[in-house]
Amino acid sequence: MSNIVAIVGRPNVGKSTLFNRLTGARKAIVDETAGVTRDRHYGHCEWNGQEFSVIDTGGYVHGSDDIFEEEIRKQVELAIDEANVILFIVDVTEGITPLDESVVAMLRVAKKKIFLVANKVDNNERISLAAEFYGLGLGEVYNISSMNGSGTGDLLDDVVKAFDPVEKIERLDIPKFAIVGRPNVGKSSLVNALLGEERNIVTPVAGTTRDSVNSHYKAYGHEFLLIDTAGIRKKGKVHEDLEFYSVMRSIRAIEDSDVCILLIDAATGIEAQDLNIFHLAVRNRKGIVVLVNKWDLVEGKTTLTTKEYEEKVREKTAPFRDVPIVFISALTKQRIKKAIEVAEKVYHNRNNKIPTRKLNDVMLPLVENYPPPSIKGKDIRIKFVTMLPTKNPNIAFYCNLPQYINESYRRFLENKIRDNFDFEGVPIEIILKKKT
Repeated sequence: MSNIVAIVGRPNVGKSTLFNRLTGARKAIVDETAGVTRDRHYGHCEWNGQEFSVIDTGGYVHGSDDIFEEEIRKQVELAIDEANVILFIVDVTEGITPLDESVVAMLRVAKKKIFLVANKVDNNERISLAAEFYGLGLGEVYNISSMNGSGTGDLLDDVVKAFDPVEKIERLDIPKFAIVGRPNVGKSSLVNALLGEERNIVTPVAGTTRDSVNSHYKAYGHEFLLIDTAGIRKKGKVHEDLEFYSVMRSIRAIEDSDVCILLIDAATGIEAQDLNIFHLAVRNRKGIVVLVNKWDLVEGKTTLTTKEYEEKVREKTAPFRDVPIVFISALTKQRIKKAIEVAEKVYHNRNNKIPTRKLNDVMLPLVENYPPPSIKGKDIRIKFVTMLPTKNPNIAFYCNLPQYINESYRRFLENKIRDNFDFEGVPIEIILKKKT
């Protein structure tokens, strides 16, 4: 399974700044005020050829008046439980605090690989101050500055060495479909309907599903591996943050899949947690199919109702709107075979390779008719287009001034690619390169 790195520590030690640096994003809010991060953020990182997920947790506190304290504490504990590697962040400018010691006590119980990271080491004087943290008894102290990036390379070198070997779920050259979604949308019911047996435990209690279970499907001309986040809840976890846990499990399922089948509830529509999982799949460059489950329970529906519902979903998933949406009922098995056919089509779209000559024949006339806007009196000229030999669809446009092509024109190029070639359900990346 995939590797997960959790960033933990007390408030205001620089966890979110480090998260943003590792993931190359600005998703986590950074502020001097302690406790700004109350939700978790999930990101993707690659270092020395190894890919892994990063989780930014809220600041661990104990005994405060903050009404969110209990939820933040639970989420930190869950992140520690799920992660392969823990980055415990401390602040070199403040030294060891009682709250740091509380976190250490919790980490010792976890028995995970822990990296003690002294943050805000911006000069040589602070290097000597960081020696104090050896007193926590966690071994080597990694001195970094998450603000300017110093020391993070050495830290990541050792982090990736500490990963468990990634287990291949099954060495079959067949599609791998991950059924993901928030609790109680019918994921296990869909698996049971497809397999024709009570393969997974189904219950109306949200959060019954726990661990990934893989099922090999081969029937009616279809063959694929089905990855369901399925299993029985552990009694010791009955008070956990189920929404958080669903995303944790989805991270693993998404990274091990080719296509993510995102189940949403027809009654509630696509919610924030669904979008979290959707964007995880996009960031991991996986194919995506949206299934609207329990459609049989919607009263008074018409063709117009379906189209309006689709448009609402696409508005929320924007800017990635080119996603197939299928309305199903796992309970009555309505259109579930159609859902698999669509998922297989997305799988083939993801592996679609467009010949370079064909790309240039189609795209260069379009670019000529609608060229990028000039910058500082200079014309931007795109000369050549090719599909890079990568696992996921990456299309490179070679031009004289790639640095001046703005995001709106990049979106124009992607839309024209989608208009002329079938990449439905597949995130594609437009890469701009210097023509030499």
